Amino acid sequence: MSDLTLDRLPDAEQLFAEQLVTEIIRQSSGQNLCLTSSFQTEDMVVLHIIRQHMADVPVIFLDTGYHFAPLLEYRDRLTHDWKLNLINAAPSTTVAEHEAQFGLLHVIDPTYCCQMRKVEPLMRSLEPYTWWFTGLRREQSPTRANLKKIEDHRLPSGKQMKKISILADWTWGQVETYAKKHDIPRLSLYDEGYTSIGCEPCTARPAAGADPRSGRWGGTKLECGIHTFSERA
Repeated sequence: MSDLTLDRLPDAEQLFAEQLVTEIIRQSSGQNLCLTSSFQTEDMVVLHIIRQHMADVPVIFLDTGYHFAPLLEYRDRLTHDWKLNLINAAPSTTVAEHEAQFGLLHVIDPTYCCQMRKVEPLMRSLEPYTWWFTGLRREQSPTRANLKKIEDHRLPSGKQMKKISILADWTWGQVETYAKKHDIPRLSLYDEGYTSIGCEPCTARPAAGADPRSGRWGGTKLECGIHTFSERA
């Protein structure tokens, strides 16, 4: 498919996750698709669904240099076991170079740190693709409450993409049920009380009953900036 109009796509909001993946892959002929994954359970569920059609779908992991060791071990184990087509998107500087220049920027100015080590490298890594799958859900945060299953996204270069969130209307219970049913290995950090897992210095366990993302950035913000550039379709 040469354009992004999706004229032949049924109302995405009415489609189940598996149906939406099938339609997108059919219309795109399986070309120029990718999934961004933090290797949290939502992303693993989306990956499992996509792999029923495309075993070699590119999986972009944002390697900031600040991740939890258990998450990196999980990434490497699943990459090996599932034979993933993994792409590690890295910032332009190592952690040592970054801290030598800026100090502990994640403490001083976490928004700028996220821009440099998350937003910029990921936007570059998305350039070859037209269809961007995510594991975002409305339930995750107030900032995602109005998430659509298909949204237009413009990269900083001006390139237009379709951003696909097939689990937008899923609850955490549905995510866990699917993962258990299909024997998706569980990331150990969940068992330690973490509910939304990002860079280790900026991730804490949320208080009981609090928003799942409230443990991120000491509660000062809920988004790193990656998912705040989309234009509603």
